[in-house]
Amino acid sequence: MRIALHQPDIAGNVGTILRMAACFGVPVDIIEPCGFPFSERGLRRAGMDYAEAAEISRHADWAAFESRAVGRIVLLTTAADLTLDKAGFLPDDIVLLGSEGAGVPRPVHDRADLRVRIPMRPGFRSLNVAVSAGIALAEALRQTGGWPQ
Repeated sequence: MRIALHQPDIAGNVGTILRMAACFGVPVDIIEPCGFPFSERGLRRAGMDYAEAAEISRHADWAAFESRAVGRIVLLTTAADLTLDKAGFLPDDIVLLGSEGAGVPRPVHDRADLRVRIPMRPGFRSLNVAVSAGIALAEALRQTGGWPQ
């Protein structure tokens, strides 16, 4: 299981996701460019001391990420028909999240092997990307028996 962040906009959200990933032993792919200056110092500050324990792979762009991706790409998107509670995860899935401001571009959306949305009450548009990552990762780890021991 992996988390991939497509051109994230907010360093604090990336730090939160890195902290979660470190705690659960899940690698994180960061697909650049980021909407903030990407630096180890900045990420350490955002993710506190947990960021150092996270396994991070940086990719210059979508093509660089896609060329090395192994496993299904499972995109979290508000545009999906399939809800998280009905989705089936596999141990080598990559849970992909788009940028906070723009999501992912159409070619990335179309490339995803599975598109999943988190069900919410009517009238609400979306959750924070770090919250969404945590909810989806928890369900994926539950289904695949991937929780750390």
